[in-house]
Amino acid sequence: MAEARPGGAPAPAGPPAPEVIERLRGISTPSLCTELFRLGFRSVYLEGVRPAARGPRMVGPAVTVRFAPAREDVATYERLGDPAYPQRHAIEHVERGQVLVMDCRGVTGAAGAGDILVARLLARGAAGLVLDGGVRDWESAQSSGLPVFALGPAAPAHVARLVAVDAGVPIGCGGVLVMPGDIMVGDADGVVCIPRSAAEAVADKGSAREDLEAFVLDKIRAGAPLPGTYPPGPATLAEYEAHRRARDR
Repeated sequence: MAEARPGGAPAPAGPPAPEVIERLRGISTPSLCTELFRLGFRSVYLEGVRPAARGPRMVGPAVTVRFAPAREDVATYERLGDPAYPQRHAIEHVERGQVLVMDCRGVTGAAGAGDILVARLLARGAAGLVLDGGVRDWESAQSSGLPVFALGPAAPAHVARLVAVDAGVPIGCGGVLVMPGDIMVGDADGVVCIPRSAAEAVADKGSAREDLEAFVLDKIRAGAPLPGTYPPGPATLAEYEAHRRARDR
């Protein structure tokens, strides 16, 4: 069991094995949501957070930053030059393959990041950026090559509405609890947070579901009716198993 931390939050588990990350990379967010639901996890899909551009899927463990409402004496441009400022510190220390996830409180009128910070994340080898807030320099972010998921474009800097107050702590993003080390997966359908403890089980089950649903989709495209096909009934499942065994010989 993970060690308890102050406030009752468990210490982050170690990163999953690289093969788990690779299996998750091949599973769509809809299939991940289904398997997480079957495992008892309901609140895993980040509402309103969408990809800035079509591109490679995003998979990686979360590094977190928490923002609070701005107040004029602490939310200043001068704070941004402090290396210890939580947002800047997290970006400067993100490790290769990690996803920076920022709790921007759903504020759409200020940008939690812009093209310079996106460029630094890319140079650090980050796997992506997720925030329930805005992104400035939207067109540049779209063409950066870094998977960016946000609520949309916003011109003002974050200090107009927000101030970063902590990093490496549990946060809420898009209405979902994100713990440091949870696995974030993003694609054209949005972002799913996989609890670290469930990553291996979801990777195993999700891969099998993707294969089954590809078989079902082929049957529907060929004219099969929904009843008994989707969701697959006993006859369809038996047909799928026979197909899988023949294919894998």
